[in-house]
Amino acid sequence: MNILFINSIGRDKFGGGEKWMVNAARGLTQEGHNVTLASKKDSRILRYAAEHGVNTEVIQIRSDISPLKTLQIAGWLKKHAIDILICNLNKDVRVAGLAARIAGTPVVLARHGMLLCSKKWKHKLTLTRLTDGIITNSRTIREAYASYGWFEPDFVKVIYNGITIPEQVTPIDFSTRFPGKKVIYSAGRLAEQKGFTYLIDAAARLKKKRNDLVWLISGEGKLHEELQQKIESLGLHNTVYLEGFTPDIFPYLKGCDLFVLASLFEGMPNVVMEAMAMQTPAIATDVNGARELMQDGTTGLIIPPRDPEAIADAVEQLLDNPEKLEQFGKAGYDRVNTEFTMQAMVHNLETHLQEKLREKTARV
Repeated sequence: MNILFINSIGRDKFGGGEKWMVNAARGLTQEGHNVTLASKKDSRILRYAAEHGVNTEVIQIRSDISPLKTLQIAGWLKKHAIDILICNLNKDVRVAGLAARIAGTPVVLARHGMLLCSKKWKHKLTLTRLTDGIITNSRTIREAYASYGWFEPDFVKVIYNGITIPEQVTPIDFSTRFPGKKVIYSAGRLAEQKGFTYLIDAAARLKKKRNDLVWLISGEGKLHEELQQKIESLGLHNTVYLEGFTPDIFPYLKGCDLFVLASLFEGMPNVVMEAMAMQTPAIATDVNGARELMQDGTTGLIIPPRDPEAIADAVEQLLDNPEKLEQFGKAGYDRVNTEFTMQAMVHNLETHLQEKLREKTARV
């Protein structure tokens, strides 16, 4: 199959959806398919893709409607005889999806790693006219879309994210930097979605009771200054640390005592999967795919979002119970190593794409 992934996210943005797209493209390439990943010039996702052996192309989509860009993409799709186009953002569907219809590309799919479609007429028009299906990574998103009443039962396909567990990871020795402290770690874009304000509030609650904890947050984003000011105002400058962009978080995950996801919404939280792969116990807010990935009380703890007290209570509950920490860490590793492998994800994706292509070409 000739496959094009297109993702017009900002040049400096890179998250779980982008990592999924590169992993999917790489896996399909290794299975013998001709795969290209397209995005903006000098974007982080293109650099990451190239580093991981994925063929890349510069295609820049800046707005929801762009007749010239649509025609340019249509020409590219025809030239490269693309069989399947997989779009990331809604504007990718509207511009490149329309181009695919013009070019006669058999299959157009949208990939939604989180809830990107609301009950608006423009979303209904875009997805029902310009795509042949949606790929998502959690049953909760599929169920939300089913409630809209727009799609056939098999229009939205759930394909769980997969992970390749690194063979060798050297954990960061936090005892040198923070002697005598237990390390709680989190990671993600510094955006409202990730709930870091609630994480900081939880740190402030526990600071009043104990002095043996430090909290590290990897990531960058528009809330950096706001979060730093909050840390300072609460007197947490020696307790909570913004680590900035961390290209490889596995050493952090393996070296810390506990991982916390404080997000307000997610799809399938990749970073929790990565923590589990490092045998690091995790606490996660009850967002879309959390209960499909984790087993509450077995591989970690699931708590309500927007609740600093719940975060603080869960942190204390686990950190003061070394046996439970070890049990959760081992159970989490076993779960991702059997249920959420990269091999399974690529196989399920390849099978789905082949089925969609057969269905579509059979109708022609």
